[in-house]
Amino acid sequence: MIVGVARPHATVTVRREQATVVLAIDVSRSMQATDVRPSRLAAARAAAKAFLGKVPEKFQVALVSFGSRAVVVVAPTADHTLVADGLDALRPGEGTALGDAIAISARLGHKLQEREGHQPPSAVLMISDGAQMGGTTPPNRAVRLARSLHVPVYTVLVGTAGGVVQARIAGGFRATIRVPPNPTTLRMVAKETGGQFFTATSDKRLREVYERLGSRLGHRQTSREITDLFAGGSALLLLAGGALSALWFRRVP
Repeated sequence: MIVGVARPHATVTVRREQATVVLAIDVSRSMQATDVRPSRLAAARAAAKAFLGKVPEKFQVALVSFGSRAVVVVAPTADHTLVADGLDALRPGEGTALGDAIAISARLGHKLQEREGHQPPSAVLMISDGAQMGGTTPPNRAVRLARSLHVPVYTVLVGTAGGVVQARIAGGFRATIRVPPNPTTLRMVAKETGGQFFTATSDKRLREVYERLGSRLGHRQTSREITDLFAGGSALLLLAGGALSALWFRRVP
């Protein structure tokens, strides 16, 4: 019974009730590459939908797309069907305004507050295949903003070294351009904001990453008192000990 008096605690995993998650999807030209089937962008769209199926219904989810500029496609909402519709509407463009996307996403994640006044947890899930190409906010400045707002950015690098896209050049000709993924910036963003960096070289791997993140963000670790459990266990031990003693003394003359 001494353990019960000490009021022991244990770390347990419980489901989050509220949080804000911003999905930031790269829609640059290189996301049309088909090294990840059916294309990098299509695979990202499917994985994001799988993520929506993993987070609790009450979670506020937003969608940001970024090509030559970052755009809020869907503001934070608990209507996950609306977010799925926004994913279906994504179309490839030009450029990669990575820093702008981080800054806008971090502000969206920080914006919503619970009625009681305290800030619910928030995070950004960003999927891209490369480094900054365009936009007005350098990634390092955007990272400082996200860190100051306590918004971690989880980054997923999609693509393989063999990725290519077709582009029109002068004279009406078409050229094949190699678009290998560039992990440097995304790795830095995740590390400096307290998130985590992942790589995905296939649609299956991409879906696995998003589902895992959905499960992770949908739960939290908390400490709970387990005195009753130990007290109950102690009582059972005492009863068992008493029964064994009775049997023993009954057998010994």
